[in-house]
Amino acid sequence: MSLTDPGPANARSAASRAFALCACLVAAISLPLLAIAQEKKADVKETSVYPTAPTTPPPPTKVENSEAVLELKPYAEIITGTEATFQMLPIPGGTFLMGSPADEAARKDWEGPQIPVQVSPFWMSQQEVRWNEYSLFMDSLDKRRRAQRNAEPEAQDAWADAVSRPTPPYVPMDFDMGTDGYPAISMTQFAAKQYTKWLSMKTGRFYRLPTEAEWEYACRADTTTPFSFPTDEVNDHGWWFDNCDGQYQPPGKLKSNAFGLFDMHGNVCEWCLDAFTDDGYKHLLVDGKVPTEPVLDPLNWPTKLYPRVARGGHWDDDPDRLRSAARRGSSRNWKSQDPQLPKSIWYHTDAQWLGIRLVRPLNPPPFSEWPKYHDANLEEIEVIQNRQRTGKR
Repeated sequence: MSLTDPGPANARSAASRAFALCACLVAAISLPLLAIAQEKKADVKETSVYPTAPTTPPPPTKVENSEAVLELKPYAEIITGTEATFQMLPIPGGTFLMGSPADEAARKDWEGPQIPVQVSPFWMSQQEVRWNEYSLFMDSLDKRRRAQRNAEPEAQDAWADAVSRPTPPYVPMDFDMGTDGYPAISMTQFAAKQYTKWLSMKTGRFYRLPTEAEWEYACRADTTTPFSFPTDEVNDHGWWFDNCDGQYQPPGKLKSNAFGLFDMHGNVCEWCLDAFTDDGYKHLLVDGKVPTEPVLDPLNWPTKLYPRVARGGHWDDDPDRLRSAARRGSSRNWKSQDPQLPKSIWYHTDAQWLGIRLVRPLNPPPFSEWPKYHDANLEEIEVIQNRQRTGKR
């Protein structure tokens, strides 16, 4: 059995079984928890392998249409010092009912109650983040190519080079499904947020993950039906189990929604900033009732590592999981085959359908507040991150 030949009846499980074999081979080099405990007890101060970032905001890079990045118009972002580019589309602000009605087919309790929400204007990436962009960050290709060319750093690299990068994975993280033009997958929410941090420093523009409200508003594109398209057109708009050929597909091959966004339904799930709760949006009720006025830009900030929200459904799902209101919460099981102890802060080895879509708000927060959206803010992650910043795993 191999990932390149999973067989028609085994598409849902071949990748997991293949990775389990790899996990057995590398288990002997797992990082013991005891080593971290001993270092914390000794309180050893070690030198970081990362530079210290300037305390001022990075200067913005130039784009072809300089007005577009200020006036909520479409623009192409080019990652400075590389040839990677991606499109950002304007999403006008507005109001909508977040969640699904009680009578929607296949509805889950955590998709309600429906809450009136007002969303401020923002840009969203037209497609899911691809390996073409993400590998520059994950594999430090931007720094390695700069060194190969003996090129001088760009002005923004003083900030970007200071951002933590993922440790090398034990296996190729595309799991033999393809990289060039394909969506990046299997990253933790922390890794996704660090990517948006790196991208923000690399461009001088504030990028982050979408809030759950922003994601659903953009997905619906002014529709109130289960999908942003007629139910019988799912194969025209979304990659799912029956039409995906057993793996993810290059973004942009199917039809977009009314906002021009591709693959909001299926292909890969997309991280949001929010915590996932089984009682849905009850935290937005006022005195136990649905508010009469729209809630402005809600964001349910996480206070623990699991569960956190991913949206959109994926290539190994059935259509009901691709609905506009469908949501799922992250789980420790998403990295159950990771051989490391403690588990990696960068990779969800069992979520080979989990990716990223970018948001850039029209009115970004001040630079001093960027870390709130980009960093871990959890000690269990920060301990490992700080260890890795000194060159250790």
